[in-house]
Amino acid sequence: MNPKYLFILVFAMIGLSFASVPLYDLFCRVTGFGGTTQKSEKPSEIIIDKIVKVRFDSNTNNDLPVNFKPLDNFQNVKIGEVNNIIFEVKNESDQPLEVISTFNTSPPIVGKYFQKLQCFCFEKQTVKSNEIVKFNVAYYIDPKIIDDPATKGTSEITLSYSLFEVKNKS
Repeated sequence: MNPKYLFILVFAMIGLSFASVPLYDLFCRVTGFGGTTQKSEKPSEIIIDKIVKVRFDSNTNNDLPVNFKPLDNFQNVKIGEVNNIIFEVKNESDQPLEVISTFNTSPPIVGKYFQKLQCFCFEKQTVKSNEIVKFNVAYYIDPKIIDDPATKGTSEITLSYSLFEVKNKS
């Protein structure tokens, strides 16, 4: 094999490895793969008189000195109707903490129909010592969920948030 082609192949593989993370992120946001929810700029114009139970879950690392929880364990929502859920974070340490959250849905296939209008995810938040902070998530279930054969019979969805401490690099 010609060394010139080998060099081009190695260079292309390195380029693809750097592009894989943003491409995977774009793929997940577009398709809802892995339970990735969608961001919407406006509410649904259609509300369907079908109820879906939305459960809420919160997780943290055991070493993180916070109490992180949704104020409701579940909500029964109409498809297309805007709803709000509050998540509460209490810093139980004597130091301020910088935290960030990630999320997903279960079953993962419904992620592309879970539309968030307001969210605290992927934004660094500072929670002072012994402070309680409440974060709102405004969301709706896209009415297209009932047209997809893979999600048509969905009656329950779980929205799960994980909270992590942001470690400052020194």
